[in-house]
Amino acid sequence: MMPIITLTTDWNKNDFYTGALKGKILSHSREAQIIDISHQIKSFNIPEAAFIVRNTYHHFPENTIHIIAVKSEPSQKNPTILVKKDNQYFLSADNGIFGLIFQEEPEQIIKIDQTSALPTFPTLNLYTEIIRKILSGVSPEKLGEKKEEFNKRVPLRPTIDESVIIGSVVYIDSYSNAITNITADLFYRIGNKRKFQIFVQSNTNRINKISKNYNENPEGELLALFNSLNLLEVAMNGGNAAEILALDTDSTVRVRFY
Repeated sequence: MMPIITLTTDWNKNDFYTGALKGKILSHSREAQIIDISHQIKSFNIPEAAFIVRNTYHHFPENTIHIIAVKSEPSQKNPTILVKKDNQYFLSADNGIFGLIFQEEPEQIIKIDQTSALPTFPTLNLYTEIIRKILSGVSPEKLGEKKEEFNKRVPLRPTIDESVIIGSVVYIDSYSNAITNITADLFYRIGNKRKFQIFVQSNTNRINKISKNYNENPEGELLALFNSLNLLEVAMNGGNAAEILALDTDSTVRVRFY
């Protein structure tokens, strides 16, 4: 089976880093299929990278190798690690990203010997050498030192009481739709079939219904729906909601039930 390797980085796709890394991977395995998940992560933005990887990796087949090169320079505190989860492999610095990607503990965590890493471009030789060994059949246990856990960052969660959910924008997509951390399950559990208003960033921008799709609303109208991830999304049919409302990650979205 053709090996699949994905790339998620905060490099521009036209940077030489991307081309050099792909060339190095192919020099080890000409049959490799290299998939660009994203090279548009904001510089050093670990939560954004985690959001993208968390919501894409499930769709890849077993034994896919995922390179996550966002704030990837290894250090004694944040060494390079190989994580095996759901029969897939993940390579990244141990910078807290895996606690944001996985809700459950992985099958394996291996701390990679980083003495050979290039100081300013560790992904080029260190990651590709690990990939070469995995593809040649070397077991993860022989690639470094076993670890019991990785460094964890706590995901940003909504605050709730009996009638209010205060959530945050966690991702803005290419259509300028603002995706929040409010799940459909949480919304309907707290709402309990009550009427509601959704306040986006301020009391001025209000939404009082959940749409099923974008097109059921007039163009230019602010709307809310639950997207394919089952997360509350603020959008605008034919418009750029996040841009118009000056929304960014961590912007507040508040739901009040009556």
